Amino acid sequence: MELVMIGLGKMGMNMALRLLHGGHRVIGYALTSATVDEAVKLGAEGAHSLEEAVGKLKQSPRIVWLMVPAGKATTETIEKVAALLRKGDIIVDGGNSNYKDTIRHAEMLEAKEIDFVDSGTSGGIWGLSEGYSLMVGGRPEVIEKLDPIFETLAPAPDKGWGRVGPHGAGHFVKMIHNGIEYGMMQAFAEGFGILKAKKEFELDLAQISHIWQNGSVVRSWLLDLAARALDEDASLAQIKPWVVDSGEGRWTVFEAVDLDVPAPVITLALQMRFASRDEENFPARMLAALRNQFGGHAVKRSE
Repeated sequence: MELVMIGLGKMGMNMALRLLHGGHRVIGYALTSATVDEAVKLGAEGAHSLEEAVGKLKQSPRIVWLMVPAGKATTETIEKVAALLRKGDIIVDGGNSNYKDTIRHAEMLEAKEIDFVDSGTSGGIWGLSEGYSLMVGGRPEVIEKLDPIFETLAPAPDKGWGRVGPHGAGHFVKMIHNGIEYGMMQAFAEGFGILKAKKEFELDLAQISHIWQNGSVVRSWLLDLAARALDEDASLAQIKPWVVDSGEGRWTVFEAVDLDVPAPVITLALQMRFASRDEENFPARMLAALRNQFGGHAVKRSE
């Protein structure tokens, strides 16, 4: 098949390359010419405008896959692309859009008789070699037209992907997936933190991570990645303890509140990411000051 890939960052570029390896024709477009040129070197066809990209598509329906930042950038790109397409063409949003935005995008495109699919996409930088997990939302008959693309991107034609529901469902499932990921990552981080703090045992964290990889209940891909990180630097001294969030974790928490579903682990994991960015840490300063005020407990003074 053939498609335009808009957005050639770490995910978009690797997805384009996996599709090329699978025999598909890919036209790559990005805002920077250098990125487009890199895609061309890897075997894609390049385009330096949306008009040029869509104009190079020969098959019908024309397929445009978006891998751009969620929010305003995605909405504006969809609007621009829609103006270049005709009835029956397909736009796929493979980014991390909020599912509520996705539903609005689907309604807007339906009025133009342009088909739309949302694909929650997981796999990160390993997707090129391992394949991507794809949670797809949209009409079954439209998704069926894209089967060869999904089968190539997935770990196997019949594994790691599937339609999960109507428009918005793909991005909703991916949102919850990321929320779960927050909790799992936090648990590993805390566990290894406790191991590291037990100085008298002189524990080798890398060794422990490898022991856990085989036969352990907590063995997982995240543990494999933890082991890899510890092999590279057991102290993690070169990494600043500053953790960002993509937005999907907080959206998951908002959804839990709206649905009256208790999600303390995911919520706390999100809050810990916020805490990691607070270099001033005023709340901790206030705690120390209060202990000093009511109990005369010592405080450490800033130099």
